[in-house]
Parts: sequence; structure tokens; C-alpha cells
Amino acid sequence: MSNLPTFSTDPKIQAKLEEILSKKADDGLTAEQLFNPSLSDGLTYNDFLVLPGYIDFPASKVSLETKITKRFSIKTPFLSSPMDTVTESNMAIHMALNGGLGVIHHNCPVEAQAEMVRKVKKFENGFISDPLCLSPDHTVADVLKIKEKFGYSGIPVTQDGKLGSKLLGLVTSRDIDFLPVNEVETKPLKSIMTTQLVTAKKGISLKEANSILQQSRKGKLPIVDENGCLTALLARSDLIKARDYPWASKDTQSKQLLSAAAISTHEEDKIRLKALVDAGLDIVILDSSQGNSTFQIGMIKYIKQTYPKLDVVAGNVVTQEQARQLIIAGADALRVGMGSGSICITQEITACGRPQGTAVYRVAQYARQFGVPVIADGGISNVGHIIKAVALGASGVMMGSLLAGTAESPGDYYYHNGQRLKKYRGMGSLDAMDTGDAAGKRYFSEVDRVKVAQGVTGAVVDKGSVKRFVSYLTTGVQHGLQDIGTSSVKALQDGVVSGDVRFEKRTASAQNEGGVHGLVDYEKRLFK
Repeated sequence: MSNLPTFSTDPKIQAKLEEILSKKADDGLTAEQLFNPSLSDGLTYNDFLVLPGYIDFPASKVSLETKITKRFSIKTPFLSSPMDTVTESNMAIHMALNGGLGVIHHNCPVEAQAEMVRKVKKFENGFISDPLCLSPDHTVADVLKIKEKFGYSGIPVTQDGKLGSKLLGLVTSRDIDFLPVNEVETKPLKSIMTTQLVTAKKGISLKEANSILQQSRKGKLPIVDENGCLTALLARSDLIKARDYPWASKDTQSKQLLSAAAISTHEEDKIRLKALVDAGLDIVILDSSQGNSTFQIGMIKYIKQTYPKLDVVAGNVVTQEQARQLIIAGADALRVGMGSGSICITQEITACGRPQGTAVYRVAQYARQFGVPVIADGGISNVGHIIKAVALGASGVMMGSLLAGTAESPGDYYYHNGQRLKKYRGMGSLDAMDTGDAAGKRYFSEVDRVKVAQGVTGAVVDKGSVKRFVSYLTTGVQHGLQDIGTSSVKALQDGVVSGDVRFEKRTASAQNEGGVHGLVDYEKRLFK
């Protein structure tokens, strides 16, 4: 090393000190040392810290892109939990738009869950390969029914009302908004539809089609073959969404938002699964508190044989042996956690589980060998926990309480002691079991005469829009990775495996020191 300061006038001492400075100073513990079972008890996120590294890049350049299953990657490692007070279609749409993934709960009838999946898939498209069509003899009432059910009214009119027949016109809201009420039921579309259309030829690229749509200033761009028959449709609203949400989680082929939903491992859920797949499901989560069972293994094998293009997230697991069984069965990702959620009392009731930090590290360490991503489920109550879960090998973190108070979560706000709150409950709570059968299926593998609660019902504070809240999480995680000295999720996890990223255990006193302390009163605002 050259141009070093002089530390001693003695050449030998100076040379020795220069030699020390020429080697990397390995402070702290490697992950393997931190989680050494002979030296350490089971650890959760609060029991350790990640030591800072060297910064040579801005936080804004940190990539949070991560592989959430073997086939799908998303721009941020955030997933919303399949709980009936957390994720329905609105949450799933906005999580996907903001680079994450929302997992729709199954504590509802099959038709209701399938409709939620359908709403996610129809919210944003590239080329719409299966647009709804009407014939010239359909009436305005038919358009209004479609608008009520699907939320849009730009409908292609073809010769026989089907895709693949000759395109005759297009009906939009401008054509029907000011019609007299008495004409709605009888007015045929052929008398009001727009026939002067801008179209594009089949085979055009999405980029070229978007350019035509921008220049034409039209709301829809029909794609036709050489005979003038409709083959697809492009919507201007989707072009705007693509501009406003560049990180959106999409299928690379259809350009539709990714859709994920949960089912149980019971035999009747094969019917539910078919309805979800028909609605466009991309990823199915097998929802069980203890995933290492003959029921789940059988369901994984059934899904892989019946729906080979559907990715399966199996779990929940907390040990490497549990993971081994599900990987053998064909799992595309693993969900890790048992009893670590804020509203979960599984460990208290069943005496089974594992501290979440240890569970994530050990399962991810094993699954990494086979290219199977791991999703940390439970125990996430702040940005620091997300960073620690990712550092331990999680490709994503599943959040319940953190997202339950947002505007996009199901339920209404109410006030209590001056605070604006929303109801939040565990799927193992008796409250959830009374609403639907998903909770019973998740926590019981047979017909029990007495339902024993493994969750509670509570409330969480209003967190505003999920768009702003996910932006806060994203920025926080980016700054965390910057402080660690890693510019991506992959670099962080590779650094942990190599031992370059180091850790430190911390005592209860150290945990207290790391939080707000020594103040008579304070206000804690997380973002602005």
C-alpha cells in the first residue's frame, strides 16, 4: 500500500502497521457463527444487527429486484399476507403496481376469490388477447352490464360478437353517456358505435402499437389480421398505468399484473384451484400452518401434474427437513414462519415453531442449493426487520400487520381514543373461523369438534395509501442496503454466504439502546 500516513519513526513498527492495514479487518460474526446452534439460542430479528460496510453508490441505485418463485421475479421483496383483513383485489392490485405481490385470501366462497383474481388480471394488460366482444345487434344495456361487472365500457363490435370475426366498430362511454334512459334497453349498438377506427396489423410489437395509440389519441387500438378480423386489443389506460408504475409486477408475456392467491390442501380445494386458474392465477400459495404433511405433498404433486405452468409456494416450514420434503414434491418457493406473526399464538398453543431469524436462515441456507426462493412470513414490524430477513436469505417478506392499516386493505376505519384504526385479525382467530372455513382448514387437518384458536383479533393504526407506504418501505430498505455496502438483494445475500457481510448479537440492553430512549415524550413519524 502506498501513500500511507506515518505511524512510527521505527521502520519495523511502520512496516508491521502497514501490513495490518493491507488486510481486511474482519469484525463481528459471519451468519454461520451467529446462528451456530452450539453457541447461540434461536434468534429473532431483534436479537442481532448487520454491521455496516463500505458505501460507493447512492441509495437510489440499490436494486431490490428479487426472484419470488423459480419463474417469477418482482422489483421489491414485499408481499401482502393472504388474510381477510389484509389482501383482497384492491390490495393485490396496488401491491403489484408498486413492484410487490398481493396474495388473495381464501376465507370466502370460490366465486368471490376467483372474481378477485380476475380483477387483478384485467386491471392492466399489454395486448388484451381475449377482449370481450359484442355483436351489432347487442344493446346499450349489454355494454352497461359489462361496465358494471368489469369496470370498463370500451367494447369492440364484431360481426358475430366473438373474437376472430370481422371488426365492425367500437363502443365507448362517449357513445352511450348521454343516451335517454328509455333507449338503453333497446338501442342496438350498430346505430351508435364508432366505425372510423384506427387499427394495427397482427404481429405488430407492443412498442410500435403503443406509439400508434399515443399518436392517435384514441382510447383503444384494435389489432386485426389481413382479413380485418379482430385478434387483440390495446388500451390507452394500460399505457398510462405502465408509465405511472414502471416497477409493476407483470407477466413477461401477457404484460398483465401478477396474481397470487391462497388455497388449503383439502380435496375440495381442487375445485377452488380450477376456478382460480381459469381466472388467470399465476402463483398459488398452499396455506397451512405446518406444511410438512402428506396432504400438502399430495396437493403439490397434483398441481404440478395438472397445471404445470402454475408456480406453487409451499409451507409453512421452519426446519430444513420440512423444506426437503416440499422441495422433493416440486415446490417453486417456500414460505417460512410458524407462530411469529403479531396476531399468531401457534407457539403458545401447540408448543411448535421456531424463532423467525433462525428459521429463515436455516431454511434459506438449505433451499438456496436447489434454487428455491424463500419467503419470510411473520415477525416483520419495521423496515429493519425486512432488511434482516433479506440478509438471512429471504427473497421476499410477507406482511400482515404492517399493511393491514392501509386504505387498500379490506374493512372500514373507526376511531378509538382519538386514533384512526382498522380491524386486524389472525386467520387462526375464532373471529376468522366464524366468517369462513379457510381458517379451520389452515390450522386443522381433520374435522375437530372443538376449534382451538391459534390467533387473536385486534386493531392497527391507519397507515394511509399503500402506494406511499410501500414507497417508504422501498426507500428504507435501499438505505439499509447502502449502509451495509451492497447495491442489490443478490449482492447482500452473496455477501452473507461468503462471510463479507457480518453480524453482531445484541443484548436486551443493546436493543433498548437501539430504539428511542431517555425522552419524557416524543412523536414518531415514519415518513412524510
